[in-house]
Amino acid sequence: MDHARIAIAEAGSIGCYVGGLLAAAGHDVRFLARRRLVENCARDGLRVTDFDGNEFHLPAPQIVDTPGAALVDADVILVCVKSGDTAVMAQSIATHAPSAQVVSLQNGVENASLLRAALPGADVRAAMVPFNVVPESPVHFHRATSGEILVEAGPLPDFDTPTLAWRQVDNIEAVQWGKLLINLGNAINALSDLPLLTQLQDRAWRRLMADQMAEALRILSAAGIKPAKTMSAPPHLIPHILRLPTPLFRRIAAQMLTIDAQARSSMWDDLNQGRRTEIDALQGAILALAEQYGRQAPLNARMSTLIRQAEVAGNGSPGLTPTDIRQQPDNT
Repeated sequence: MDHARIAIAEAGSIGCYVGGLLAAAGHDVRFLARRRLVENCARDGLRVTDFDGNEFHLPAPQIVDTPGAALVDADVILVCVKSGDTAVMAQSIATHAPSAQVVSLQNGVENASLLRAALPGADVRAAMVPFNVVPESPVHFHRATSGEILVEAGPLPDFDTPTLAWRQVDNIEAVQWGKLLINLGNAINALSDLPLLTQLQDRAWRRLMADQMAEALRILSAAGIKPAKTMSAPPHLIPHILRLPTPLFRRIAAQMLTIDAQARSSMWDDLNQGRRTEIDALQGAILALAEQYGRQAPLNARMSTLIRQAEVAGNGSPGLTPTDIRQQPDNT
């Protein structure tokens, strides 16, 4: 199954980028997508690029908007939907491709379990996508940060491509918790309306990121969860690195992550597209543990509240400052 029949379910930024690379490498890839993307790709094809200047163009991708057409006869289904849509996608897979191997390329820590519960006979694997993909146009998806995909160990087709590696690991749950800690910054980026690189050059923003992560680390420790390293530095050191003076931070960060000026969080894109965010799968997971173990997580709670307010307002990113975010409302 070196060149497997692969279904991308569904094709958002990550799905289009990963699926585009796999199709360019010779795999039979079908994309399940919304009608607008189907129409745009039929006219203009699909283009994927990265921070190193690599570019691939698929003039006629196999892209459809009905689950049956995308999923039937798939050998492998790469699940790329938002966490809130996992249960619905699991039912579609159960209906159209119950024997396919399923790999979750989703944020959060619960999605693989939800898929297994709905697909008891399927080989379901959790995976972690470390990099950021931003839509540059309706058919152009750009990878703006570095990293390789980590996937739960076991038999799997060879998905490596010239510009993207997949690596199997035995500690995928710990890896997912490590990635969740990093993804807590998605909300901060979404609220700021700034490119991620601009934020990281500002010590006030980095301190906010550090404080939120440190708070989450204390909750995970209370729960007995040991997050794995997903960058070159272990999780417990990242808040200290973020708090360093900017010149020193720049030198250390350059060895940890490649990031270009176009990088923004997927949550920022969700707010600006009027879509529901994944705040429940990220800050929500920390808040659930805090409640379970009798702890407080006020900064994570504040992020969750502000994102929900932005979702309801429907005006995209509110463009807040670190002071705005830290300022708790006066309820007296």
